[in-house]
Amino acid sequence: MGTFIQWFQRKGAYFDAESVGIIGFPPSEGGRGAVALRDIPDGHTLFSIPRALTISTRTCSLPTKFGLEAWRKAQLHQGWVGLILCLMWETAAGSSSKWAGYLDILPNRFDTPMFWTEYDLLELKGTSVVEKLGKLDAQADYNEKLIPAVKSRPDLFLPEHLSIHYTLERYHIMGSRILSRSFIVEKWNEDEDGNEAANTSLGSAMDVEPSCNEETPSVPMETEDNSDDNDDDDDDDDEEASDVAMVPMADILNARYQTENAKLFHEKDELKMVTTKPIKTGEQIWNTYGDLPNAELLRRYGHVDFLSLPSGGHGNPGDVVEIKADLIISAVSSTPEAVKDDEAKERIDWWLEEGGEDVFILDYEYDLPPVMISFVKLLLLTQADWEKAREKSKPPKSRLEGILYDILISTLEKRLAEYPTTIETDKALLTNDTPLNNKNAIIVRLGEKEILHGILQKLKVLKEAEGRSSAGVSTKRKGGASGPTKVKRIRR
Repeated sequence: MGTFIQWFQRKGAYFDAESVGIIGFPPSEGGRGAVALRDIPDGHTLFSIPRALTISTRTCSLPTKFGLEAWRKAQLHQGWVGLILCLMWETAAGSSSKWAGYLDILPNRFDTPMFWTEYDLLELKGTSVVEKLGKLDAQADYNEKLIPAVKSRPDLFLPEHLSIHYTLERYHIMGSRILSRSFIVEKWNEDEDGNEAANTSLGSAMDVEPSCNEETPSVPMETEDNSDDNDDDDDDDDEEASDVAMVPMADILNARYQTENAKLFHEKDELKMVTTKPIKTGEQIWNTYGDLPNAELLRRYGHVDFLSLPSGGHGNPGDVVEIKADLIISAVSSTPEAVKDDEAKERIDWWLEEGGEDVFILDYEYDLPPVMISFVKLLLLTQADWEKAREKSKPPKSRLEGILYDILISTLEKRLAEYPTTIETDKALLTNDTPLNNKNAIIVRLGEKEILHGILQKLKVLKEAEGRSSAGVSTKRKGGASGPTKVKRIRR
């Protein structure tokens, strides 16, 4: 790492070598990371990076050499294809690349499921990880966008380099580097008086925050992901793609659930990694990946969090389970109260048009999302009540009662049955001798099953309490589900 640090400083970056040490950790703990060499106070700058030293389609000269109009025509301005090609091109340049000292330390091997064998992937059955890998989509972009562009400019992409630097395997490696290490670094807005807060992409959950300079007020930007709202706006798509950047040194920091003690801030000309709380000598310096569930940590970064849970046991407090609307529809259709298929389709189409979700998120709060209950009730409404709801553009209230218990219990049991093993089996498989990929997969599916089991138990208790109440037994339970809505549309 000494050579990299020397390169970093020669390029005009600042590194506090007296405060920060870079050491190796086991793969299960994130690999290489940073530790405090002395007690570091809150608000201390650990290192800073000139914006020009980040790698993006803005800072790399390839798009200009290729021709910006030709770059767009080849669709290299959309998604990550352009940045992947820039990384390939700079790597092929070897020591003549501006970023050679950084590219030399980037990993060429990943423990993410993108590179697992089919046998290992079977361990993730029941989770949403495999279907979100996007391997086929990536391969299509490689064949339909990147390769034609490369072959069209032999002056830029030497033919003898094609089988070395521009292979599908290298494409996946570069894509994984971006997925696991990139930041969103928005273009500086000269029209603003203050500093802008940068958003995060779905690809990278590492945050870049407003300037930490208290003398200059920051101007917060919208943090909600509205990427689907302007699908036809090419300019917005271009801007979002060019915001994705590789940030030398900043990507060395590891992350763990709610452990962050440093954060990347941006200013007009540079980015700064600044402590957000005091750090003791020997403690690891943590960034944040956004407190993601283990399924996403594994998919993006190749590791999982296995911490003490407030409810007992170990896992990731940020874990969630996805329930697809199709599973609920299947459970409803087996009841006598179910409407005909064509009528159900009409209601589902209306639900989606009104902004309803097709995937519901459950977590360790063990509360059903009210909108999930509302969706079930929509499928059970009488024709008259359905017509009223449609006329008023108002979905049913989320009161949990009657047959809803049976439908929701059936739904969660169907979801639990999608995993090939039981909770007890998974716990028994978690030994020190278990291979890392298998162990991580077990931890992912175990956390999801614990959530499903906890909600199932709660539903059964509530159903039994309602039965006693109906029979005239006194109960203090109030009807309905509690807790905040945990529903969002899953973007893949």
